[in-house]
Amino acid sequence: MALWDRLKESASLMQTQLTARKNDLKSGAFRDASMAMCALVAAADGTVDASERQRVAQLIATNEVLANFPADDLRRRFEENLGKLTTDFDFGKVSVLQEIAKAKKKPAEARAVVQIGIVIGGADGDFDADERAVVREACYALDLPPHEFDL
Repeated sequence: MALWDRLKESASLMQTQLTARKNDLKSGAFRDASMAMCALVAAADGTVDASERQRVAQLIATNEVLANFPADDLRRRFEENLGKLTTDFDFGKVSVLQEIAKAKKKPAEARAVVQIGIVIGGADGDFDADERAVVREACYALDLPPHEFDL
């Protein structure tokens, strides 16, 4: 099976798993960690162009699991995290990883945050090395083994 097909299948499986747990994923910590993860993946290479920002914002707005939260609130949180990362990527990454780490108290939410990162990273068909690296760092912040997610 080609890498592209495996990536699409993996992202699709992650989204299916997230959707199945939708009713369990309603906490503020999950919301905040998810938006931090989305921003981290979007800025994984150190920059965020307008089309990438729009693509991730669209994915957030249409994600069935994230529909538990007001879209305007999600967008604001996403943009705040992106702002931290685009102002000073290294310093911003520390702050964003701390936000992600808030979800580690509930293992199901922590795993869902990682899955959202994988879904966002793979949405364009190229879950590249930079995106994989930041999702791996998020796993460590959440006390989850990266190999559990093939990272």
